[in-house]
Amino acid sequence: MSSTVLTISERSNIESGSWFSKLSLPLRNDILSRAVVKRVPDGTMLSCRGEPAEEWVGVAKGAVRISSVSLAGKQVSLTYVEPGTWFGDISLFDGMPRTHDAAAHGETTLLVVRKPDFKDLLQHHTELYEALLRLNCRRLRLMFDAVEDLNTRPLAARLAKQILLLARSYGIAQGEEIRIGLQLAQEDLAQLLGASRQRVNQELKGFERDGAVRVEPTRLVVLSKEKLLAIAGR
Repeated sequence: MSSTVLTISERSNIESGSWFSKLSLPLRNDILSRAVVKRVPDGTMLSCRGEPAEEWVGVAKGAVRISSVSLAGKQVSLTYVEPGTWFGDISLFDGMPRTHDAAAHGETTLLVVRKPDFKDLLQHHTELYEALLRLNCRRLRLMFDAVEDLNTRPLAARLAKQILLLARSYGIAQGEEIRIGLQLAQEDLAQLLGASRQRVNQELKGFERDGAVRVEPTRLVVLSKEKLLAIAGR
């Protein structure tokens, strides 16, 4: 389903995004004027691996699950694109097919810029080249950090770090607790960390005993950021 306007909260998510908010006002306005608002239900496939790239996308609400298929034919979650984040520009630059599958996780609102408009934005705003270069440098740094963590840090530390990241992106403060709004099963968490669901379950039980989190069906509640930070630093 498409709509012509964003809600106040959706527009706030876009405009307060750490990358988008640093763009000049004329460029931000031009991007928004060319974007089409799409609201899609949970599970909607947005693009598939191997498809030609036709769109540049910003997430205004919900999340986009980026995944791949294992050799056994199992869908594996790699990351979740949070509100305020833009993606899909790499394939528009290099002309290569999409490298992963992308699907809506929960009810999701997107800003979609078609390929011709994306090219036109680049032509009229040279600032966008440098901004996207900075964005992709950050993505590369995060990728190297993830590889380093996978090879040098214990699962407990990586899990605590992942929960803190989810709390920052999707946290809803409720008194002294922070409820993570993104619905994730333990299997989803395990896939993000490259671990088994059983090991993640064991670590979460330990976090509960320590008073760091509370585990609810498809939800996590952060009880103590300080305890999670201590675990992440081990």
